[in-house]
Amino acid sequence: MSQPILELHQIEKRFGDTQVLKGISLSAAQGEFITLLGPSGCGKTTTLRIIAGLETPDAGRVVLEGRDVTDTEPNRRDVNTVFQNYALFPHMTVAANIGYSLKLKKRPKDEIAKAVDEALALVQLTGYGKRMPSELSGGQRQRVAIARAVVNRPRVLLLDEPLGALDLQLRRQMQIELKALQKRLGITFIYITHDQEEALNMSDRIAVMREGRFEQIGTPAEVYDRPRTSYVARFVGTANVLTGTVKAVDGDAMTLACADGCARVQTLGYPFKDGQTVNIAVRSEQVEFEKSAEGCGLPATVKEKSFAGGMLRIALALADGSELIASRHGIDIGVAAGDKVDVTWSAFHAVPVDVEGAHE
Repeated sequence: MSQPILELHQIEKRFGDTQVLKGISLSAAQGEFITLLGPSGCGKTTTLRIIAGLETPDAGRVVLEGRDVTDTEPNRRDVNTVFQNYALFPHMTVAANIGYSLKLKKRPKDEIAKAVDEALALVQLTGYGKRMPSELSGGQRQRVAIARAVVNRPRVLLLDEPLGALDLQLRRQMQIELKALQKRLGITFIYITHDQEEALNMSDRIAVMREGRFEQIGTPAEVYDRPRTSYVARFVGTANVLTGTVKAVDGDAMTLACADGCARVQTLGYPFKDGQTVNIAVRSEQVEFEKSAEGCGLPATVKEKSFAGGMLRIALALADGSELIASRHGIDIGVAAGDKVDVTWSAFHAVPVDVEGAHE
């Protein structure tokens, strides 16, 4: 395997009495799109600023292309950053904004002009070079900010919630364009967002952050289908987290006693034993209303049905008083508030979480 282009080794950072980063490590390959996903205050932006050289870690190392750059000035790192607020010079044309870093490097004018034209073409703004930022839409200004960041082909591009200021429709369009641009350029992207849909749609891998730590690092499918913790299960998508006691283990699956019923779940190779207490996660879209072939089910009462956009949401009360959510894409089903149902799911669609000793 080739050497990672970027490595973070046990990075720690404290501001006053608050420890913002608690020994995080991450490795990024050439051309990989990695998203740092988490709520406000979890340490995403601090991580990005440390990679960029705008902050210095209290402990740990930043390695770029095999070279320790922990104490290297920002302008001596082959890294560029795109911010949410665009940060364009309002008094400069689009072309001047994009070519500014090349001008500082004293590149020839014809070389700068060619590089600017290529960058404009990459972000689908050919012919916009003479316009001023004030003459552009929000989406166009963000494209200019991206073009300015990639014009000198950095080894790593850092993106700090670059689509956060855009409306939903434009944001989704830009997600597609940005991912396609990243693939064409082959540049490693480190992208931060608190939007789970954005992370799932764009990333090669997602690092879910919580209170200064990486809770889980994996592909979108791994993070969504096999969350390691109840926090990840609930933060990425809509998951029900239940607690049960192991009744029987048979191969790759096991049966739990849970909420006056029973549930089937994958073991994922963990050595579970009869009588052990286990937390499990099951996605709302995988919840069914009939006993499974294995004879398992949880007795429940329908509390309410509601539509959220194109999604039907069914809230159910289990026998132990806990709530469970089922969902369907735009399809009403034949249950109503007050109905008694048996809730079930395939063992393949339920996973154990918060397993002691489970690590990245």
